[in-house]
Amino acid sequence: MAENLISDRESLIKRAAVLRITTASLASAMQNGTFRSLYHGQGIEFAGVREYLRGDDVRTIDWNVTARSGKPFVKLFDEERELQIFLIVDRSISMQEGTKNKTRLESATEIAALLTLSAERNANPVGAVLFSGDIEFAVKPKNSSNQTMLLLSRLDDYPERRRGTALAAALQGAGKLLKKRSLVFVISDFRAGGWEDAFAHMAARHDTVAVRITDSMDSSLPEIGSITVRDSETGLRKLFPTLSKTFRGQWREDAAMRTKRWTDCVLRRGGVPLSISTSEDPLSALLNFFTQREAV
Repeated sequence: MAENLISDRESLIKRAAVLRITTASLASAMQNGTFRSLYHGQGIEFAGVREYLRGDDVRTIDWNVTARSGKPFVKLFDEERELQIFLIVDRSISMQEGTKNKTRLESATEIAALLTLSAERNANPVGAVLFSGDIEFAVKPKNSSNQTMLLLSRLDDYPERRRGTALAAALQGAGKLLKKRSLVFVISDFRAGGWEDAFAHMAARHDTVAVRITDSMDSSLPEIGSITVRDSETGLRKLFPTLSKTFRGQWREDAAMRTKRWTDCVLRRGGVPLSISTSEDPLSALLNFFTQREAV
């Protein structure tokens, strides 16, 4: 399927000029503060402490230093001049599935490309980790057109995949690359286990958006009789009686329950959940997300 993805769509490099135009609105949202307004404290960096002066905001008191010194001290902050973007993109075998003529991987790739080009337009450093069954590529955030082309080229590259998913390892590896607070997008179907602790560790240090790529088949099955479905990761096969109203109802209920569990999991670990379907336009979905968050 990876070979078909390459032949059936135009290279991201060739589409870069057009994509740059389409990302103008998304880049504007970043430039005008929509990204920063998502998160309390984004845009400032701890710079030290000084002794409390009358009129200082008591919310800035550093209680640890105050306790040690016996006198009140307040925290000082410097404004960050640039917003650093980091992408963690899942390219595992399960991401190559999809209906409506688009796979999860194609949606994830387009989302990553839009965010990369928006960052370039605003002169924001951008970096990434790409993974499947293992880590395929990693690069520290950097602000340059060469970095943009490197990321688009790597997103276009579809090496042979190893089974499984290295989501937890990708999160851990990204944490080692990031030396300053960043806006992190984890783009995956999250059809894996054992990533939760690594995600919580990331979200504790960076503003982290979990972008879950979904497909219409996740919640609704076509009525086409009994079909055999093969799990792309494990190779296991199951028979689905799609003509059964009871079975289709259970499928929908299970899908809704899985979505709720995932959403609750992300929120409990300090992240921001965002689901984008393969049937949606990624640019519109991202703009809607940031517009809604700004209004909260």
